[in-house]
Amino acid sequence: MSRSWPGRPRQRYFRRPRSRWRKLADYLLAAAVMGLLLLVSARLDRFETRSTQGAAVINDGDSITLGSERIRLRGIDAPEFGQVCRKDGAEYPCGKRSREALSRLVAGRQVTCTGWERDKYGRLLGECSVGSTDLNRAQVDAGWAVAYGGYEAEEAAARRGRRGLWAGKFDRPRDWRTMHGTMAEAEHGSYGRILNWLREIFRFS
Repeated sequence: MSRSWPGRPRQRYFRRPRSRWRKLADYLLAAAVMGLLLLVSARLDRFETRSTQGAAVINDGDSITLGSERIRLRGIDAPEFGQVCRKDGAEYPCGKRSREALSRLVAGRQVTCTGWERDKYGRLLGECSVGSTDLNRAQVDAGWAVAYGGYEAEEAAARRGRRGLWAGKFDRPRDWRTMHGTMAEAEHGSYGRILNWLREIFRFS
């Protein structure tokens, strides 16, 4: 309850008018938001799920090529082709073994991949399959790739069963790439998905 004292005029409070600079800043912010919305609406086609299929060229344990489309298997990370791991006190070419494992899964059959994201190298991040076999899941379950934003349960099972890489000692592919200064990429989780979304929005090619 407001109280007024006898003989004292009631005070009135007025909102100070905004300065011209404040108004200009508000107009610019509104224009920027509208521009971003227009840009997003004009590029929504880039976020439609794409599906491609055909005979695959196996590049390494987590990437293939279908025709002219380079595809990175989403949610997993396999040793780089030249990466070396250790087992029973000796080194072995685990990157090559991972690629061979994926080749055996494909076995010359037609591969189908779906996805909408592209990584910083322009590769489609896809879930790929041959018949009823989920290649992403199968590589992690066999121990020839590790979880990279997905398939954590499959990685845990492969570790318990000491399958593939887990039968010996190895550097996680991301750490190996850092040590050798090769291709770096964000994990395919929520953070990586946001980066890929922003990259697609502002990609002008």
